Amino acid sequence: MVYIDAGFLKPDNNVAENAIRPFVLGRKNWLFSGAPRGAEASATFFSLIETAKANGLEPYAYLRYLFAKLPLARTTEDYQALMPKNIDRKALAAMRY
Repeated sequence: MVYIDAGFLKPDNNVAENAIRPFVLGRKNWLFSGAPRGAEASATFFSLIETAKANGLEPYAYLRYLFAKLPLARTTEDYQALMPKNIDRKALAAMRY
């Protein structure tokens, strides 16, 4: 009933439900990973995708960029530079696939 007094509030929680939907689907998919290590790998992969989305990156482009640059990483700083929050969108867009 609070939303009646505050016109800017919405009477539903669709935004919140849509935000957690990928995690719910992932949880169901992890049941069929075959082994604990497979489930862990799936969760890691899924986390990368969702973190890329949260940082405004297109997941497929980010993963292509990551897989191209990851073999060249040697130091902790190199690995940190590959995290979605540190990716230069211009460099990502410039990659040719």
